[in-house]
Amino acid sequence: MAPELTLGLTLVALLFEAAFGYPAFLLPRLGHPVMWAGWLIGFLDRSLNLDGDPPGDRRFAGLVSLVVVLLISIGAGLAAQKALLLLPLGFVIVALLGSTLLAQRSLHDHVAEVADGLDAGLAEGRAAVSLIVGRDPEALDEAGVSRAAIESLAENFSDGIVAPALWMAIGGLPGICMYKAANTADSMIGHRTERFIDFGRAAARFDDLINLPASRLAGGLLIVAALLMPGASARGAWAAVRRDARFHKSPNAGWPEAALAGALGLALAGPRVYHGQLVTDGFMGTGGRRDCAAVDIRRALRLYRIADALLIALVGVGAAAFWAV
Repeated sequence: MAPELTLGLTLVALLFEAAFGYPAFLLPRLGHPVMWAGWLIGFLDRSLNLDGDPPGDRRFAGLVSLVVVLLISIGAGLAAQKALLLLPLGFVIVALLGSTLLAQRSLHDHVAEVADGLDAGLAEGRAAVSLIVGRDPEALDEAGVSRAAIESLAENFSDGIVAPALWMAIGGLPGICMYKAANTADSMIGHRTERFIDFGRAAARFDDLINLPASRLAGGLLIVAALLMPGASARGAWAAVRRDARFHKSPNAGWPEAALAGALGLALAGPRVYHGQLVTDGFMGTGGRRDCAAVDIRRALRLYRIADALLIALVGVGAAAFWAV
């Protein structure tokens, strides 16, 4: 697939989604592409992930389910792209479809709502953060709510924005459809629970693989963004990535979390409670502050906006370079 096409599509998709997000009036009428993928994954889980089956059979069923989800997603994206590019405004329509699988605006708005909620009170902050993280909000104080929001911002900058943009830049609409389907599968079945530890193994490992380049790029963008933001430390961000990222329980999330923590002088991650269970994890930004507050969420959002602008600029430069050839 021609890079001048895929990079151009990605640039338009990023610009449109940053400006407008996903049109709210479409959600109750059409749902969202991630919801459609989720329905398919749920159907395969109910049909193939059978209680009483041996672990090997459940791992094979999970692999088959992942392949089915990926093939359908790639096929749908490829068919739509080929058909729409034949139309007079097909390029724009394909880019707008791709924009529905990015989350720049929605991520910013959801994290900003946590800061606004904390301004109103701890209960409001807990309610807002419960919409974007899986941990028990009632177990979080103000600092815990703030750290959870900032950690979610860092991780989702990578897997909700940089990664889908990267795969769209590589493979156009089929590429971003593939990525979002795999990422949705990981979020639904890629858990180390009794039901999914075997069935979801393929989804979890594939998601780790396809997020690997984006997580490094996301960390790099946050480091460069720290150079451009007064009060942030690019040196601290780089040091935290080198020192701490490898100790995160996720092979990918540590890069953007460590970069953001080091840039702002915070200590993120560490032990956390999910669904009543304590999950041990390494600290990102060792030696930084743990007493985060709404002001730190807003500092993190400022750094995020700069990093996102750098991503858009990078895609734009790439598109311009290929179009000029």
